[in-house]
Amino acid sequence: MAATDSKSRRTEGQDAFALLTADHKAVKTLFKQFESLGEADETEVQKATLVEKICNEIRIHAQIEEEIFYPAVRAAIDDDDVMDEADVEHASAKDLIAQIEQMAPGDDHYDAKVTVLGEYIDHHVKEEEGEMFPKARKADIDGTALGEELLARKSELKAELGIEEDDDSPRTTASNGPKGRSVSAARKSPTRSAR
Repeated sequence: MAATDSKSRRTEGQDAFALLTADHKAVKTLFKQFESLGEADETEVQKATLVEKICNEIRIHAQIEEEIFYPAVRAAIDDDDVMDEADVEHASAKDLIAQIEQMAPGDDHYDAKVTVLGEYIDHHVKEEEGEMFPKARKADIDGTALGEELLARKSELKAELGIEEDDDSPRTTASNGPKGRSVSAARKSPTRSAR
């Protein structure tokens, strides 16, 4: 518990833009790690673990944006096109994640789908950081209050998925899913808990 409290203190007061940008950088790093893995059989477990983490991070990030950040930005800026594109980009990424989660490393197109997901995310991040964030900042959104709300919801979602705050490694259960691989708690789609 002390480690979680310590992490909360470190991120307390972090504004929404900094929090979301840090998420973007973290996922980009994970995709680079995936690219560095070879095609050998021994890397399949590493790939599965890394891809599970990528999918969890994107799913949580997208959910906090859709529930909290996007509605605040949409209300503050006059640019439905930017916001609508972001919604569609999220939907496309989630569709691809669902496909990837039904696969195993070594399956046809597994690596290609993960690579394309990385390209989707890279494009989405450029538009968010290059277009949406500057417009939201100009609209004088309270980034600190929004950041605290985002962080709290992110912590809730990680708890729902069984991901510890200080150890983002994926948790798996003993049951087996498609292709005989273990099914992660992340397979459960995080849902908004009643407040």
